[in-house]
Amino acid sequence: MIEFDTAENILKKYGQEHILAYYDELNNTEKAELLSQIEMTDFSVLENLKDENNISSKRGKFEPLDAVTIEDIEKNRETYYSAGSEAIKEGKVAAVLLAGGQGTRLGFDKPKGMFNIGISKELYIFECLMNNLMKVVKDTGVYVPLYIMTSEKNHDDTVNFFEEKNYFGYDKKYVKFFIQDMAPSSDFNGRIYMESRSCISISPNGNGGWFSSIVRAGLLKDIKNKGIEWINVFAVDNVLQQIADPCFIGAVINSGSQSGSKVVSKVSPDERVGVLCLEDGKPSIVEYYEMTKEMRTLTKENGQLAYKYGVILNYLFKVERLEDIIAEKMPVHVVEKKIPYMDNNGSFVIPDENNGYKFETLVLDMVHLQESCLPYEVERCKEFAPVKNAEGVDSVESARKLLIQNGIKL
Repeated sequence: MIEFDTAENILKKYGQEHILAYYDELNNTEKAELLSQIEMTDFSVLENLKDENNISSKRGKFEPLDAVTIEDIEKNRETYYSAGSEAIKEGKVAAVLLAGGQGTRLGFDKPKGMFNIGISKELYIFECLMNNLMKVVKDTGVYVPLYIMTSEKNHDDTVNFFEEKNYFGYDKKYVKFFIQDMAPSSDFNGRIYMESRSCISISPNGNGGWFSSIVRAGLLKDIKNKGIEWINVFAVDNVLQQIADPCFIGAVINSGSQSGSKVVSKVSPDERVGVLCLEDGKPSIVEYYEMTKEMRTLTKENGQLAYKYGVILNYLFKVERLEDIIAEKMPVHVVEKKIPYMDNNGSFVIPDENNGYKFETLVLDMVHLQESCLPYEVERCKEFAPVKNAEGVDSVESARKLLIQNGIKL
């Protein structure tokens, strides 16, 4: 942990000395917590307030992008599988699990991955994912290095849970945890909010911050030492997520693409999923709320939707390109939000309207900074069972049905 003088110098650099205003009144535990927060917070994001373009959400010109279809994959399965499994056996592939979220929307006040989705027996979301990864281990005879991204709030719970469950049978020496970088919240003038005298208003720096967080945690050295060339990054909330899939990896490698994305065919023009496409001639993702009615309903000559392929947050990236992107700096999005804060009287205020900015990096930018991205279509009934809500669409109930449909006992 950094010393007080170091923390003070960091804050002076960004004109945020007020963060230490109550330092002398704090107890030792509170002092340590505040210094730790200052150490792990990326204050450089405040520089994005100097450029109004970062605050706007202007996008480029979108065009459809065709995928390697399920039919294409079946025709070339043996070739793709051979290339992908060879890369895995040579130690060139690692996986990154994005698991920083809590299960709040499920009515569960713990890390989302700890949620028990079983019915007659215990079956945790983390367990589903580790079971899926174990399939690759059994097929290739090689453990895939797994890096698990947690958050400041759920890190200890997550690590302790994996220890308690003996990593669900996965060899623990191939698993490393790291905490996602945090970004501060500020008022409209760039002054960072405090939640209390000892706590800065901070939040995770967005789903595009996973690689910078790996670098900050010192794990890039581990990745390079292992000779890892490809990273498969995936989200915690899809219990059918197939990880380090040899066919997917092989298809991307054989195509010569810098990256790849698993996609599913949309069930309807209005399905609320981001779509892999081209933006100004480069791969990108257009969110469902950004699509015009014309884009949503546009069809090709065969009658299929032009913007057809929805992303499921399962990407394959080349380490070499990720290093370049970090060196070039990821775009930071400045988003207006309602931010709870401590006022000048020391009272905690929950605002009724937007009162400041949060700073986020997005994985869609990571995709857009690639020269090429191969859309790889998968069967949604076999690989897409998101657990986002307690009930209804993409819920615990719908995921359970799909797990049972895939022969998994609950």
